Amino acid sequence: MAAVWRQILFLRFPFESWLRASYSYRIFGLLQGWRGGSWLLQWAEPLGGILLCILLVAAPFVSTVFIGFLLVACGGYWALVSISDLPAGRLTGIHLLVALYGGIATIATALSPVKGAALSGLIQLFLYLIFFAFCARVLRSPKILGAVIWVYLMVSLVVSGYGIRQYFFGVEPLATWNDPLSEFANDTRVYSYLGNPNLLAGYLVGAIAFSGVAILIWQTKMQKLLAGVTLTANSACLFWTGSRGGWLAMLALLIVGGLMLYAWYGDRLSPFWRKWLLPICFGVGGALILIAILGVDSIRLRLLSIFSWRGDSSNNFRINVWFAVLRMIGDRPVLGIGPGNNAFNAIYPQYMESRFSALSAYSIFLETAVEVGLVGLTAFCWLLLNTFSQALQSLQQFRLERKIEGLWLVGAIAAMAGLLVQGLFDTVWYRPQISTLWWLMVGIVAAQLPETQAE
Repeated sequence: MAAVWRQILFLRFPFESWLRASYSYRIFGLLQGWRGGSWLLQWAEPLGGILLCILLVAAPFVSTVFIGFLLVACGGYWALVSISDLPAGRLTGIHLLVALYGGIATIATALSPVKGAALSGLIQLFLYLIFFAFCARVLRSPKILGAVIWVYLMVSLVVSGYGIRQYFFGVEPLATWNDPLSEFANDTRVYSYLGNPNLLAGYLVGAIAFSGVAILIWQTKMQKLLAGVTLTANSACLFWTGSRGGWLAMLALLIVGGLMLYAWYGDRLSPFWRKWLLPICFGVGGALILIAILGVDSIRLRLLSIFSWRGDSSNNFRINVWFAVLRMIGDRPVLGIGPGNNAFNAIYPQYMESRFSALSAYSIFLETAVEVGLVGLTAFCWLLLNTFSQALQSLQQFRLERKIEGLWLVGAIAAMAGLLVQGLFDTVWYRPQISTLWWLMVGIVAAQLPETQAE
């Protein structure tokens, strides 16, 4: 039964023999001879890492159009490197499921009632999927991976620093983010350079996860201090976004990251701590959360509003959108309306209730179902299951080999868990600033798979 389960998850698959018989895969390596004589492509991975760093530096500060240009550049570079090399041994089940999801989205576009709008969404989706392949290709080297994460953390420190400044000096909201009838209607919600508190919270989730594990990975005292400062600044800024989804995301990443760190270090603990560490951590954590809820009015009111159903205007808005989206899914359940917010905007007005216009489904799972149907949602969930399963196997391998850089996988998995929890109630991660980070995490997992798993 276990063998069948592994086969379903693509954890073991004869990629090499399959690829040798694949006609489409023969385009890879066509320019292998040219690469051997190219001085520039001898540095293919470091140059790709630099290009990735440029995107991470620019993303919080530039327009989505400029991010799109950088994604096109990453895609072109990936194509150039791929056709001049033979990465057959590095294809993984994650790659296949990403390709499957892209194929389903293509069929959904062809059958969409708004083909033109869906085509623009498909192009955007393929930019992200190719970006995943680019990250999986470039980030195999631990040094390049560490450098890219360092750049991301330093940029996040600038972003969170400006957000903290907004909290202390005040900032005008760019939209009605608080329920005007609630007791926290006048609370400051920071948004830094990203223009939206929920978007900022999603951006900081990955930075919090990686800065936490950087304290363990970075060697010198100054490096650890820098990681600690980054973790503190990002956590404080996320809290001051007032994003309930962001708070839940941080709770999820703490739980998932803590459990994985326990699995990593568990055999080094004494029998007492091996038995009682988790109960103590969960007990102390739960007590701190309870004290914060009972002692801080803004936290209590904000969290209790989650359970007020339609009593909160934000909740009421989302509920009305969800019901409309469920009707959309019911009318096109198999392959949906086609990918992208343009397709959504073209179809949603036919189903929406008055005064509840929306740009998305406010839930990544509903958004996926409405765009590419239940078939696409199944492929997406399969991809998630495969990614987490392979990441945990890789983490176990790194732990047995005592390779500390394997802890970056803890950060990636914890960040993905956090983004998924936030995505239950929002779709900010379809914005390029978040979507690039999501596919970066998936690319890190695929890049760090041991050779025995990738082949």
